[in-house]
Amino acid sequence: MTESLSHIEVAVALPVERTLTYAVPASLAAYSTIGKRVLAPLGRRRVTGYVLGPGNPDGRYRIKRILDVLDEVPLFPPEMIPFFRWIADYYMHPIGEVIKCALPGGLNVYDWVVLSVTEAGKQALSVNLPPPEIDLLRYLLENGPCRIKDLPGGLKKNLPAAVIPVLEDRGWVVRRRELRGGITRTKIERFVALPEENVPVERLSETRQKILRALSDSGEMSLSELKKQVPTAANMVRPMADAGQVVLSEKPVYRDPFGEAIAPDTPRRLTGEQDQVVSTLLESLGQGFRAYLLAGVTGSGKTEVYLQAARAVLERGLPILVLVPEIALISQMERRFRARFGERVAVLHSGLSGGERYDQWVRILQGEAPVVIGARSAVFAPLPAFGMIIVDEEHDTSYKQGSDLLYNGRDLAVVRAKLSGAAVLLGSATPSIQSYYNVRSQKFTELTLSRRVEKRPLPEITLVDLRKNRETGARRFITPTLEAAMRQVLGRGEQVLIFLNRRGFASFPVCAACGESIRCNHCDITLTFHRTADAYRCHYCGFTRAAATGCTVCGSARIKLLGIGTEKVEGAVNALFPEARVARMDRDTTTRRGSVLKILRGLQNRAIDVLVGTQMVAKGHDFPDITLVGIICADLSLSFPDFRAGERTFQLLAQVAGRAGRGDVPGRVVLQTYAPDHFSIVAARSQDFKTFYKTEIGFRRALGYPPFSRLIQMRISGKDPDKTRETALAIGALCRRIREGEFKNTVEVLGPIEASIGRIADRFRWQLLLKGIRVKPLHRFVRRVSAENPALFNNGRVRVVIDVDPFFMS
Repeated sequence: MTESLSHIEVAVALPVERTLTYAVPASLAAYSTIGKRVLAPLGRRRVTGYVLGPGNPDGRYRIKRILDVLDEVPLFPPEMIPFFRWIADYYMHPIGEVIKCALPGGLNVYDWVVLSVTEAGKQALSVNLPPPEIDLLRYLLENGPCRIKDLPGGLKKNLPAAVIPVLEDRGWVVRRRELRGGITRTKIERFVALPEENVPVERLSETRQKILRALSDSGEMSLSELKKQVPTAANMVRPMADAGQVVLSEKPVYRDPFGEAIAPDTPRRLTGEQDQVVSTLLESLGQGFRAYLLAGVTGSGKTEVYLQAARAVLERGLPILVLVPEIALISQMERRFRARFGERVAVLHSGLSGGERYDQWVRILQGEAPVVIGARSAVFAPLPAFGMIIVDEEHDTSYKQGSDLLYNGRDLAVVRAKLSGAAVLLGSATPSIQSYYNVRSQKFTELTLSRRVEKRPLPEITLVDLRKNRETGARRFITPTLEAAMRQVLGRGEQVLIFLNRRGFASFPVCAACGESIRCNHCDITLTFHRTADAYRCHYCGFTRAAATGCTVCGSARIKLLGIGTEKVEGAVNALFPEARVARMDRDTTTRRGSVLKILRGLQNRAIDVLVGTQMVAKGHDFPDITLVGIICADLSLSFPDFRAGERTFQLLAQVAGRAGRGDVPGRVVLQTYAPDHFSIVAARSQDFKTFYKTEIGFRRALGYPPFSRLIQMRISGKDPDKTRETALAIGALCRRIREGEFKNTVEVLGPIEASIGRIADRFRWQLLLKGIRVKPLHRFVRRVSAENPALFNNGRVRVVIDVDPFFMS
């Protein structure tokens, strides 16, 4: 039996650094157990908090009592609390917000202060009042209670600060507190069944008889299913229940995210290399923490290794967690695992609705789904222990969270396995420099799959030097070499994949009259023209401008659409191959739910001849009829202002090349580039990771960049350019002053400098980089700096974000 607590330790779901101790009233003592949410007072507010264990009152403060317990059963097991504490400490993030990030969204309740008009205020509208007062009263009367921060921008802008207190003093408006939120919960549906005794039908209406016949044929039905047969059933069942003709009940129902049944699959015969890898993994089960890096060439059968390792883990009665970098890859992995393990599979990712994610969470928590598959957030799956954690495509930057809690899902998988005493398997055809360095320093054990299954050859790669291409029109980027290869492949009835990591039609629209580029109103970046939408769009803030508006400087309508994107390439393919069935897969074509799966099914069912796409097509997909991959411009990512640019270029090119020739027909890759001699391009052409690693690790060692150092980035942004600059310079000066003490030999301060894109979404951006050999001195340094001048880091006008182990330097 779980111990009742007279005092409990609570992490509140707010940016509060430390946990708090609360008293538990006797009436709630039996319910306030670890892993549940409680409603607790904090200042003048009521907030959601998470019970972490017994509290430890120190006698210096009056201990407040919790107000309520919000859950019938815990939302996470006690074994996850050390994991949450580790994350909060390492990523320097409040533990309550760490737990909030881990749980399904929409659970928490919030205490909102809302403004509403009184009866006296309604009467005052007939009096001659100043415009700000009458505007506010009229808005509240017409729209109901509202938070001050949610008032329309125009009204709020013209509202003097004294107006609301004055109206309160007159009794015309009142502030009151409301609890809102908690929208995600168990779904309850009404069910309809026949009573035990027969119901005479002679005098019933035809509609009621139809309802009874449906229930007789199908047994108990949910009202939503019954309405498909009898559309008016919702209005009929209550009177029928009152008359004793049907029985109504309410039951919790499961929201199924899978949508379709999967035919069962049986384990495949392993190659010698696969068998050796699986045997090594099985020997490690139950032996405590082990970390493995599976370096397997594309098409070598890593997924089958995952499946057979999972089967062995399940046979030992332990759960397994499988992470994939993007939602687009989950459907393929999920189908393979469901075919092998059926109803024991659960999925967790942001593509699920709030209700679906909650239902999956509950299934895992109740032990119904010991196989969990998901994107980076699935690392928080509520499992008390693991047999194994698998991280597929471990090199992928999508494992890094881009907002709020800036964690790396791959790194947290390793930490969670270590805390659970489990094995962790990182898999990739192009391992990250960091992971392979961990192999060389004996932190990880390397496992290798050096050959494709069924002895299929790696694709032949033809390099085309774009500097020598003199073609015009569509053949500027679909060179004669690529065009000829496409004609040959399409003529044989096979499929083609065309890769360009840039969406849109034209990435650099320029006015032909004055030479100015078409720029975003809110970012320091050029807009991209999208022909399908007939508009210019910003890929950073979403700003859109109609194409008909012309040049904003001189007004000319003569705009040159320079640069390329997937839309322009798609149009060129259609022009050169009018008989081919062409599809495009990028962020523009995959926003609707189910759109990714529709495209992938089109490829699988041979309804698509040529697929044009961005990096979404480069990762993990397995389509045996793709025998040609065309890389339009291989070196786009080499120009990024980031020390990892070469690594990302190599990984992306090797991964997309690996989509070719995964069936019985050998594959070919046409790689077009302006930098044929760059070592990343050369290594990708020869598909030689170790040669790439030797060159890249030499540069990293010479420059002192990871994995030979650790980084923490401070990102400073604000709407006022002067205030943002002043804050950035003040933080920089403070960092340099504090460094001169105990941190002189352990921390290096780089910057602050203006970000490479100086403004995004009307926020001016600066950054500062802290570098050191070990991460603990960096943590202490950041805490010392923020404690020295808290006002710099808690300024409402300028935001400072701390990013530990940053991935993106722009």
